Amino acid sequence: VNDSDRELTEIAQFIMELGPETPWHVSRFHPTYLLKNASSTPVATLKRAREIGLQVGLHYVYTGNVPGEQGEKTLCHNCGGVLIDRFGFATGHYAIKKGRCPDCQTPVGGVEM
Repeated sequence: VNDSDRELTEIAQFIMELGPETPWHVSRFHPTYLLKNASSTPVATLKRAREIGLQVGLHYVYTGNVPGEQGEKTLCHNCGGVLIDRFGFATGHYAIKKGRCPDCQTPVGGVEM
């Protein structure tokens, strides 16, 4: 299992080497098929990984496979406005306009959809 604070910090630091705008999608494991007797990733672990990623300096860390969890949203690293609102695997709202946060106009890296 690779969910100790040390390992999560090392993962976040590795991603940070690619640049602070590199997104990190921390996805919850669900037992299925041949691993039905394994347990799901605790939501607290996902939240901790997200916090560690943000503390390391990553701008866009979000959680997945936990529909309705606040961590699914991609937030502006400057003002905290919602850039991408997700529910499960669906994108409910995409707010980025011309590569910028609609609230504070901070540039948002990546390819605009």
